[in-house]
Amino acid sequence: MADRSAETALPAPPKGDDPAQRAAWLRIVVEHHRRRYYEQDDPEIGDEQYDALFQELERLEAEHPELDLPDSPTKRVGGATLDKLVKVRHEQPMLSLANAHQPDEMQAWVDRMRSHLAREGIEDPAFRFVTEPKVDGLAMSLRYEDGLLVRAATRGDGEVGEDVTHNVRTIPSVPLAVDGAPAVLEVRGEIYMALHDFERLNERRAQAGLSTFMNPRNSAAGTIRQLDPKLAKTRPLSFWAYGVGVVADAPAEEAAAAGAGADASRGTSIGVAHALGVDGHHATLGWLRERGFPVNEDVRVLDDIEAVVARCGEWEQRRDRLSFEIDGVVIKVDDYELQRRLGSVGRDPRWAIAWKFPPRTAVTTLRDVVWSVGKFGDLHPYAVLEPVIVSGVTVSQATLHNEEDLERKDVRPGDRVIVLRAGDVIPQVISPAPHEAERDDRAAPPRPPATCPACGTPTEKPEDSVFTRCPNRGGCPGQQYQLLKHYVSRGAMDIDGLGEKQVHQLLEKGLVRNAADLYDLAVEQLVELEGYAEISASRVVDAIAASKQQPFGRVLFAIGLEEVGQVTGRNLAARFRTIDALRAATPEELAATPGVGEKMAEIIAGRLADPPVVELVDRLRAAGVQMEQEGAPPGEGLLDGLTVVLTGTLPTLTREQATERLTAAGARVTSSVSKKTSAVVAGESAGSKLEKAERLGVPVLDEPGLERLLADGPAVLVPDEQPPEDGDEDAPEEG
Repeated sequence: MADRSAETALPAPPKGDDPAQRAAWLRIVVEHHRRRYYEQDDPEIGDEQYDALFQELERLEAEHPELDLPDSPTKRVGGATLDKLVKVRHEQPMLSLANAHQPDEMQAWVDRMRSHLAREGIEDPAFRFVTEPKVDGLAMSLRYEDGLLVRAATRGDGEVGEDVTHNVRTIPSVPLAVDGAPAVLEVRGEIYMALHDFERLNERRAQAGLSTFMNPRNSAAGTIRQLDPKLAKTRPLSFWAYGVGVVADAPAEEAAAAGAGADASRGTSIGVAHALGVDGHHATLGWLRERGFPVNEDVRVLDDIEAVVARCGEWEQRRDRLSFEIDGVVIKVDDYELQRRLGSVGRDPRWAIAWKFPPRTAVTTLRDVVWSVGKFGDLHPYAVLEPVIVSGVTVSQATLHNEEDLERKDVRPGDRVIVLRAGDVIPQVISPAPHEAERDDRAAPPRPPATCPACGTPTEKPEDSVFTRCPNRGGCPGQQYQLLKHYVSRGAMDIDGLGEKQVHQLLEKGLVRNAADLYDLAVEQLVELEGYAEISASRVVDAIAASKQQPFGRVLFAIGLEEVGQVTGRNLAARFRTIDALRAATPEELAATPGVGEKMAEIIAGRLADPPVVELVDRLRAAGVQMEQEGAPPGEGLLDGLTVVLTGTLPTLTREQATERLTAAGARVTSSVSKKTSAVVAGESAGSKLEKAERLGVPVLDEPGLERLLADGPAVLVPDEQPPEDGDEDAPEEG
């Protein structure tokens, strides 16, 4: 098998019509582009090109069964639906972890290990600790034989799990083959769903009229236990590797036939060390990373427990900024010999512990269910709660998502309910508290109102929607408020001085009806309102005027087109360049934009033709708002061909502003660092991306360096040649 971890040029397509040569080439190319997309976040080709290559390989393998290899990328599609999941007994138990919540509990853990090792004859051991995030997902065992994935099993009760190979094969970040592996290799890790993938999945399910999932962990667990792999493939699962279980030079049945001594180290830390050529856990993670397994980049090796406790505190502070859910930090003794000596007590290894974060749930009383109107007329239920503290914040309101989710959860006024708060996300009601559903005196289930709570218009429920809607587009004050609040928000037009309170005030006084009216406001009108003086009113009017310079892509996001977020807005602006070209585009042309599917294209086209939107866009253009894409067309920009990663907080530019300026100059902005990254722009608290860039030799710029790059182009990334210093061995000799 080829080394899949190497950064090598792709081979040229084979000449002639030999299907075996063509299939072999396609397997290399498809796997290469899969890794570029899923592992490096740095794709080289578009989705349509990738799909065409993949489908050609599928066709060849179907026409020539002898070419259908077990590690082919097409095996990720999944096979037939299963009747049931088969039980699997783990050759080496998947143990649980003891917990700690306080520094003194961590010190007690270390003291227990020292005491145990002293009885083993090891005095004053020099511990090295490995810290890694405790991802809130589903523990998984991946078994490879002769380098090929043969089985994936859930943890189950630690002794017996379930065979879910058919679904795990569909996860792009799970390698189907491993180069340089022993005859038997068990990789352990966590199947999870990233937060942005979870949100998009719930949005798609809501649009399709399906119930939404409660949280990412439940989504991952429910998906991985599906009987139909084609369903699992439609759900965006990911994988982190966190260790190795069984390793051996021969499968279990061969080892048994040869005698116990032939495989005595099977499933032990000594066996891992011998088989992989490593001496500890951290080196094992490096071995896995080199062979294509996703391993968290923020794993650290620390020498004392005080540093470990501080690191756990850092993870807790970062918890809300991560792209995946964690509920703690796992700490392991690095040295395999010490692990072996420490062993286990009951079902817990002595050499590992989990620092658990405070819970993010609480129980309180649901006072009422009320309904708010969204930007597009959809009615959203939310809970009015008896105030309760969750994760240090007092919560009195929480989302209930949509009416079908509300019906599924079956929460009613008067119930005791469980409330979850995760990071900066709006708190949500998860379910009734235990035994609430058994009460005889519960209130009737809440139902959406027959008339809009904002304008009184009779509501309607479209067949393909999970939302009851107010059809009064353009005239409903609830929709006007939500659209205008969105337009002025930081991620959209970023009009400083206009928040929820001010938007409500402007609408209530009749000074504005939609976003275009903002550009007619005068200082004299604002000073008549409560909270405004002449200086503050002038600042708001100036901020409104400044918003006319916001890029076209941001304008498309701000005006409130269904299905158009920040990224889609930028992509549409880059592809069509002007509002007139965008309006004239057919749904088929819209669907050719990256990130826009056929159904989304139909919705966008319909919204652009909606009379209130037509009027709004025309008035905004007349007011001087940007309706054309600035910068050079694709392929003609100063930074065309460059790939840039942004990390940390810049002194004066937001992430969105920096992205817009780079993309306007022709650069691609991605989220992960690889050898192909042209530059990393690093601000304060840059973290692991900066460290990886330095390790790979990728040029690193601060904000002034970014400004030079935008002004002078790629030459900024070429280091200046320094004259040799006195005494330099490479300096030319005199004379």
